[in-house]
Amino acid sequence: MKEIIIVVPRKRFKELKNVNIAELIQRNLEKAEITLEAEYINYLLEKRARLLEKLSDMEGKIEELRSYYNKVLQDNLLMKSERERLNKENSTLRRELKSKVNS
Repeated sequence: MKEIIIVVPRKRFKELKNVNIAELIQRNLEKAEITLEAEYINYLLEKRARLLEKLSDMEGKIEELRSYYNKVLQDNLLMKSERERLNKENSTLRRELKSKVNS
């Protein structure tokens, strides 16, 4: 069992000398449990709020990445079509050059 240290003011300590500490602890144990449970619930709610905020940030970043990815896909398609057009133009110019050289 772990050690628990309780700090009590001097005046209160003198009053507690005449009281059965075990009985006092037993009487207040339920209150302490309720307090600890409430503090833990509060901690969990704060943690949940932080996690929801992080989730919101991540969703925003995902949306930015999605739009960037879509733009890159469009640019890629544009570059492919431009490359095909330039290849066709290049082959046409080669044929014309060959026909002029052969003439």
